[in-house]
Amino acid sequence: MNLHGTQAPSPWVQRWAHLLDAQVSVLDLACGWGRHSRYLAQRGHPVVAVDKDAQALASLHGVAETVQADIENAPWPLAGRQFGGVVVTHYLWRDVWPHILESLRPGGVLIYETFSAGNETVGKPSRPDFLLRTAELLTLCQGLRVVAFEDGFLASPESFIQRIVAVREPAQTGALRRYSL
Repeated sequence: MNLHGTQAPSPWVQRWAHLLDAQVSVLDLACGWGRHSRYLAQRGHPVVAVDKDAQALASLHGVAETVQADIENAPWPLAGRQFGGVVVTHYLWRDVWPHILESLRPGGVLIYETFSAGNETVGKPSRPDFLLRTAELLTLCQGLRVVAFEDGFLASPESFIQRIVAVREPAQTGALRRYSL
């Protein structure tokens, strides 16, 4: 049994965290008990952890800047702030997508993963409101440079997942940035 916040970070986040420039601030949105906040802080990133659960956020004292906010029913709590990385896992609320994209500074990396259509056949979430449509992340990330994208079935635990890593390209510098796979 895992204690809250002690679960391993998502393999997707672990696989792509190396794209985050050293010591850039990272937004962990809908962070829950903060498994990704802890992981990113250990990698040297200042982390801003946002969730509506005060108890979960309290467990991140000393690890991250915490912001308690109900991002579904209240104004966006980070207006005007941008981050070198934005991490979102197992969360979908389509109305916040413009805010997620606005929060990504030039050169910033978006690492996003959540459930997709088909998941209703194997478990929760099962409501279409909480499941990405086929290739929806590609549409939502138009204007960003997509580094990696997956949309399919995971055997363990059984789930349909869609995930993306995308970068807001910095202003033209004349050189292409290389993204190590």
